[in-house]
Amino acid sequence: MAPKHFQGCVAAPRLTPKAKRILLVDDSSTSRMTSRMLLSRLGPYVLISACDGLEGLEKAIAERPDLILMDIEMPRLNGLEACKLLKQNEATKDIPVIMLTMRGEQSFVQQGYASGCIDFLTKPVKEDDLVAAIKTHLGE
Repeated sequence: MAPKHFQGCVAAPRLTPKAKRILLVDDSSTSRMTSRMLLSRLGPYVLISACDGLEGLEKAIAERPDLILMDIEMPRLNGLEACKLLKQNEATKDIPVIMLTMRGEQSFVQQGYASGCIDFLTKPVKEDDLVAAIKTHLGE
């Protein structure tokens, strides 16, 4: 029997880990939808979408995601420029950015890393490669 001062105590609720927030920045609705479908199967992620680099930059500042998946070739502000601006902003400089692009030429890879991305994957991305990169950069 529990001591009198423990009687009636209720177990503390289990704390569930906070869902990681991932920002998808791509002007292709098909690419965003494909990424959403994959990520929804992977885990409890909160998915945020943006249609171009400028909207992605604005949402990154407002939403503070844990990870950004970004295309390079987009209207208004391309992914390279957006990534540079994210890395210059004190509030977003530590958010890892993974570039997902059809531009796999060495010059684009170099520009991607120079802009501040932490990883660079060429579309069509192999699902295993994307999953590995996401889990690595989210520390899972």
